[in-house]
Amino acid sequence: MDCGKKETAAEGPAPEVVVAPVEQKDVEIFTEWVGTTTGFVNAQIYPKIQGYLLKQAYKDGSVVAAGSTLFEIDPRQYKAALDQAKGQLERAQAALGKSELDVKRYTPLAAQGAVSQQELDDAIQARAANRAEVDSARATLENAQLNLAWTKVQAPIGGIAAIATAQVGDLVSPTTLLTTVSQLEPIKVTVPISEIEYLKFAKRLGEQEETGTAKEARPLSLILADGTTYPHPGRLYVTGLEVTQTTGTITVQGEFPNPENLLRPGQFAKVRAVTETLNRALVIPQRAVSDLQGASMVGVVDAENKVTLKRVTLGSQTGSNYVVTEGLAPGDRVVVEGLQKIRNGIVVKPVTEAERSAPAAAPAAAP
Repeated sequence: MDCGKKETAAEGPAPEVVVAPVEQKDVEIFTEWVGTTTGFVNAQIYPKIQGYLLKQAYKDGSVVAAGSTLFEIDPRQYKAALDQAKGQLERAQAALGKSELDVKRYTPLAAQGAVSQQELDDAIQARAANRAEVDSARATLENAQLNLAWTKVQAPIGGIAAIATAQVGDLVSPTTLLTTVSQLEPIKVTVPISEIEYLKFAKRLGEQEETGTAKEARPLSLILADGTTYPHPGRLYVTGLEVTQTTGTITVQGEFPNPENLLRPGQFAKVRAVTETLNRALVIPQRAVSDLQGASMVGVVDAENKVTLKRVTLGSQTGSNYVVTEGLAPGDRVVVEGLQKIRNGIVVKPVTEAERSAPAAAPAAAP
């Protein structure tokens, strides 16, 4: 027996890995911002007069129509002031009537010398004074009518009325906030964006503000707090005046339909929009990329099924893919599953996702 010979261990089968081709296609790059919803119009409801709150005429959180009564204030003192103003106006009108009769009677008598010119002049001046008193009394009456009308606090706009901050029996005044009414259809979402992001689509925002639409208008998507996407797309609405010096951001508002009143003011949500389109970009799945000492690496399988580890430069993220700006060519096959099995120069058995998912062929029947 020749002990000088050593048998070489047979190499094992090539490991199976899942590969995917490097695709070249147009890619839309999305950007997300954290925003806050706000009513399209928000009206804070204050009483115009002072008095005791007698009644809340709406249900907290309900839909109210413009002009509907929200609260009622004790009207008794204002009703009394109105009656008093009516009496003052009637007295002023009676005094004016007497002075007009005096002027009418004294005018021919003064011409005949039956009364002095001084008496006629006094009558004319009294008539002018009484006319002024009538005007003043009429203004007092109108003010009293307004005060009485203001005992019913009405909604200036239609929308959702908030929970009341004042209770029945409270003594309220023009500085007392009673509630807030917000118009929620449509609703606005306010987001701060960086100055650099603003410059990317400032032209589009300008067109939107001037004409109501933009040539390259892209819809906005809204991602809610639970991760779901709001079903109604929105649009850019308006841009703020200036860049905030402390944060370097400018405020932008988007407008979203809200027919079911699902969105309420103060909600936090992500606004998602297409900010750039890359033409004929190279795209690979994110799971094909591994990090090695700060470098992005992928395993490329050549025509002989040999693996080469390549360093790549990644661009933007789009969905579950990365845009590759350097290191790969269209049609390259990259390993997307089985990365732990590969090393530089190893021969593998590449399969695609479709091939791996296909059912195995049934064995041929014995003759």
